[in-house]
Formats: sequence, C-alpha cells, structure tokens
Amino acid sequence: MIILGIVLLIAGFLLKISILWTLGIILLVIGAILAVLGSTGRAIGGRRHYF
Repeated sequence: MIILGIVLLIAGFLLKISILWTLGIILLVIGAILAVLGSTGRAIGGRRHYF
C-alpha cells in the first residue's frame, strides 16, 4: 500500500493530475499507519502484519 501510494504521488506530480496526488497521499498515510500498528504486534483486522 505504501509503494502504491508513492507511485500515485509520482504519477500525479509528473502528469499534473491532482486526484492521483490526493489518492497517493491517502494511501501512503493509511499504509504507514497499518505498518506501524502491525510492527507493534497489534492485530488489525485479524492480521498481525501488513506487507
């Protein structure tokens, strides 16, 4: 999810498409939150790791 967010950020920046930029930021933030919570050992949605 983090990699997809980065790809969308780059594509949105290069193609000047603001919706891709916005989606990239959202996916990057959600992916980072899930990665941090997963690394602390908390089970999220029945899974211990998101990667």
